[in-house]
Amino acid sequence: MMAHDCSIPVIQNGVYIFDARGIARRFRHAAIFGALNALQAGETMRFCNDHDPLPLLVQIEQFFGQRVKTTYVQREADKIVIDFCIQS
Repeated sequence: MMAHDCSIPVIQNGVYIFDARGIARRFRHAAIFGALNALQAGETMRFCNDHDPLPLLVQIEQFFGQRVKTTYVQREADKIVIDFCIQS
């Protein structure tokens, strides 16, 4: 398994790939929040992006609070992979 390669959109063990790089910038935040709202406790959205979305992380924390646990899987200048895990 390639844990941090978002080029393979595989759903495995409750981990759902969300590659933001293919979504128009004006729709990204709405799509991300919609995807997070669709997840159930114990499920994870593996988020892939071309930049570190620090303002988005603040918005997610403000909106979801402790319900979403954020963990960086990969943090490079042009490739960011973050797991958003829904807590019960």
